[in-house]
Amino acid sequence: MDHAADAYRTDLMTITRYVLNEQSRHPESRGDFTILLSHIVLGCKFVCSAVNKAGLAKLIGLAGETNVQGEEQKKLDVLSNEVFIKALISSGRTCILVSEEDEEATIVEPSKRGRYCVVFDPLDGSSNIDCGVSIGTIFGIYAIKDDHEPAPADVLQPGKYMLAAGYCMYGSSCTLVLSTGNGVNGFTLDPSLGEFILTHPDIKIPKKGKIYSVNEGNAKNWDGPTAKYVENCKFPKDGSSSKSLRYIGSMVADVHRTLLYGGIFLYPADKKSPNGKLRVLYEVFPMSFLMEQAGGQAFTGKQRALDLVPKKIHERSPIFLGSYDDVEEIKALYAAQDIEK
Repeated sequence: MDHAADAYRTDLMTITRYVLNEQSRHPESRGDFTILLSHIVLGCKFVCSAVNKAGLAKLIGLAGETNVQGEEQKKLDVLSNEVFIKALISSGRTCILVSEEDEEATIVEPSKRGRYCVVFDPLDGSSNIDCGVSIGTIFGIYAIKDDHEPAPADVLQPGKYMLAAGYCMYGSSCTLVLSTGNGVNGFTLDPSLGEFILTHPDIKIPKKGKIYSVNEGNAKNWDGPTAKYVENCKFPKDGSSSKSLRYIGSMVADVHRTLLYGGIFLYPADKKSPNGKLRVLYEVFPMSFLMEQAGGQAFTGKQRALDLVPKKIHERSPIFLGSYDDVEEIKALYAAQDIEK
């Protein structure tokens, strides 16, 4: 038995240790935020386990209902949603929950209430379960003033007011990427320990990337700037080499690759979806928060994504996010279009 190796393994930066370290930098902290994050982490572990045995447990296939977005629900969607709702309420630290699967916001009963509001997509990309493509959970956390009865309007804040955001990707490994407003860190689940270990400290997105990620099947419906940008990716005018196209169709997987390797992820508005397709609160905001924390940018076609003020909890928006210089290019194309108008 290799005792030295075992001793080394106990000196790991687990996500619990990392969050406690962060907490110690705020002497006024009561530990509520730490408790909330540990419940989110538990939810992620549970869903990871369920995703891994989905085929065996007959969880694949439709649960027979349609969610508020008109998507047929997989059984795993329903399960993941229940897991996160229960984990968040039982933390005793939340007052409002907004889930992609539920039409209305969940207001937590007074005896279990805290000061945090969590917005989440419990299982993003769930239509990919059957073919083994990576899927994930996306979440964002706000604090609200506890001087009034919580209401859904409390959640309709710009993304720049989020305290933390992250996603957990269930793929070849289970990876949790988190930012508490102080950079971005990636943790990987060690199944033998049941712990998330810090494997990607202080993630910084490259300033410019070689990859663009977009559903080109929608090209005939795109607006001018998006069409021009993708054309430039394929046929650069400045003599540089073309960008590579990578598109998985699962937002968590596409954004994860963009974060690590650089480049740009686009889900523009088009004639078919004039307001874009991705939801502001629990897809656009958390991913934009992570991108900015990693040194990238996120843009809606009109403004910085995190400045957007949502009017409804399931509102949608176009989004362009990724490497700083790549997003600058698309911003310039939209600015040029505005001048022409």
